[in-house]
This record gives sequence, C-alpha cells and structure tokens, in this order.
Amino acid sequence: MMIPELPAYITHLGGAQYKGLIIALFTLMAGISRPFSGKLTDKIGRVPVMIFGSIICVVCSLLYPVLTSVAGFLFLRFLHGFSTGFKPTATSAYAADVVHESRRGEALGALSVGYTLGMSVGPMMGSYLVEWFSYNTMFYVSAALAMGSVIILYNVKETLAMPQKFSMAILKIQKHEIFERTAIKPAIIMLLLSFSNGCVIILAPDLSVFLGIHNKGFFFATYTVTSLLVRLVANKTSDKYGRVIVLIYSAISLGIALAVLSMAHSVLLLLIGAAIFGASWGTIGPTIAAWTVDLCSEENRGRAIGSMYIALEAGIGLGALISSTIYQNQSINFSKAFLLASFLSVLAFVLLYTWRKQQIRKISPPNFELTSE
Repeated sequence: MMIPELPAYITHLGGAQYKGLIIALFTLMAGISRPFSGKLTDKIGRVPVMIFGSIICVVCSLLYPVLTSVAGFLFLRFLHGFSTGFKPTATSAYAADVVHESRRGEALGALSVGYTLGMSVGPMMGSYLVEWFSYNTMFYVSAALAMGSVIILYNVKETLAMPQKFSMAILKIQKHEIFERTAIKPAIIMLLLSFSNGCVIILAPDLSVFLGIHNKGFFFATYTVTSLLVRLVANKTSDKYGRVIVLIYSAISLGIALAVLSMAHSVLLLLIGAAIFGASWGTIGPTIAAWTVDLCSEENRGRAIGSMYIALEAGIGLGALISSTIYQNQSINFSKAFLLASFLSVLAFVLLYTWRKQQIRKISPPNFELTSE
C-alpha cells in the first residue's frame, strides 16, 4: 500500500536524492534478519515468527507520522525490514508443512494468491488515501491492517512438531546457519530475477507520472492482477512439469516484460509491460519457493527458505539502489535501468537452461552403439 507513494513522500521530506534507500535499507535489514528468522522458525515455531513480523509492521506504520525527518524516515525503513525478514519465511514454511510434497507448488501458489490480492488492492488504495486524505492516513490504515494479521495469527495452530521455548541462546548464529547450502541454485536465480522488482518499485511511480497516469498505484495493480490470474490458473504447473522448466519460461518472459518497459513511451506499452511482468512473477515466486523446499531436509526448511529470501532481498535492494543511481531523476534514463534488469533476467534464463540440460544428461541412459570387429 505504501510503495507507490514512498518516493514522493521522501521527496516531500526533502530527501529526493535518497529514493534508492527507501527499498535498499528495507531489504538490507530483511536480509540481515533472515538467518535469525529461519533458525527461529525451525526452533520455536512458525506462528510466533509470523506474529513478530506482523507486529513490526504495526509499530513502524504508527511511527512514520512521528519521525518526519529524512533521517527518521530512513531509520524506520531500515527497522521495517524486520517484518519482511520474519513473516514470509515462517509463512512459507507453514504452508510447506501442511501439504504433501506432490502438491507443494500448488500450495505455495495458493498462498501467493493472498500476497497478490494485497499487492493488487494495496497500491491503488494507498494512492487514493494520500490523494483524498493524507500520508498519515495511509500509514494509520496500514497499521490497522497489519494488526488484523496479528489477531488472525493468534488463532492459527502451530505446525512445528516439537517447538522449543525462546531463549537468547537460539539467537546465536553459527557460520553454517547463515546460509543453507541446498538453496544455492534457487538463491542465484532469485537474486538475478528479483533485481527487476527493485527496479520497478523505484521507477514505476515516476514513469507512470511521466506518461500521465495520475494514480501511481495503477501500474502495481495491473501487474498484480495478471499475477493473480496466472497463479489461479497455473499454480499446479511446477508440480506437473518440474520447477526448472517453469522457471526457464518465466525468466525469459520477465526479460521481455522489462524490455517492453524500457521502450514504454505510451500508457499502452507501460500496461503491456506491467501485465507481462505480473504474469512472469505469477509463476516465479511460488516455483522458486517450492524448488527451495524440494532441495532441503525437513528440519532445515525454515533456514532454506530464509536463505532463498536473503537472495530476494539482496536482489530487490540492489535493483532499487542501482536503478536509482542510473535514473538520477532524469526520464531519459528509464530505458537504461530497465534494460539492465532485462539482461539479468536473460542471464537467469541461460543458467536455468544450462542446469536443465545437465539434469537431462544425468538421468538419460548412455547411448551405446553396436559395432563389429
């Protein structure tokens, strides 16, 4: 709900040159907190970690109207990253717990429908709240919605078989607990693809205004609606055809979407790019999550998902920071930033295609030819 309005908000505070830090600081904290959230998810349970993530949303949303300096706002963006560092990690582990592995992709796709609905309604709602009322109203509504999440989670049954009581000792992270090795391949692909999210978050609001779209949330609503439609139709696809093959098609379609956005000199092209972007992420998110869970052991599920999300946050943060640096508030630079994101998506496609060919070679029987002497 806040995302489309935050670049304008920090400009209003006098910090236009710090737009890239809006997402970079948020994702930095999210990435730092992932090893802790992954370990806590596997030790004390899924539900407490989800509740903590939602409470952070409530607190930060209530503090935005209070800390109104540029430094205060950026501090809150950094603190707010705890929410994303904790909530999705435990939520994905919870979803993986409650379904059979043969329907894991479908389950995580169904879970992502909830994310997509929020991301569809939220941006337009945020822009309307700012237009009709004020930024503070948007922040207070955000806090109220996050509190609704907390209330619901108090009635959710824990799925971890033998949760431990929380202790400070659990927060001590060993080197091998920082990153789950089984998640390396999903993490590399997530890093390359999620760069596009950081790019879009920073550039789409300004590009929308440049092309004459008054509501900056309209772009986000467009791509989340197409993402939702794809998830409703194709949430079983990776269970049926395999994770890597689905990601191959998704990565190349994401590259095409970003190429279209780099050429968006009209509202029509902007919306076409947004629609393809959303359709791509409709399969990317749940498929990479299912792939990550496939590769890890059950007792390390939270850590593996947390590791994959570290890559997500790193990609979004780098995408926001680098895109903002390229953009420099000059409309002529939109295309350069989007083309860089498109190139990284194509690179992900190349890696996935290579891994797919290697996988086929491993499972294919040798081709022996009969010869005579």
